[in-house]
Amino acid sequence: MLRNFIKSLIAVLAGNGVYFLWLMPHLPPAARHREFDFDLGLLVDFWLCLVAYGLIELMLLLRRAARP
Repeated sequence: MLRNFIKSLIAVLAGNGVYFLWLMPHLPPAARHREFDFDLGLLVDFWLCLVAYGLIELMLLLRRAARP
């Protein structure tokens, strides 16, 4: 259970970091997240966190498969 929490935490931090620090300043205003609002920016942020989680899982799967 702790391992899943750590993977999820890393995915959320990575996804939010990519969105807020790198991607958001370049998005059109309609795609930027506004605080306390359900908007397109929130969905883009969620998608990035989901992709980050998938990449973490893929990395761990490939690492396990490479072990003899």
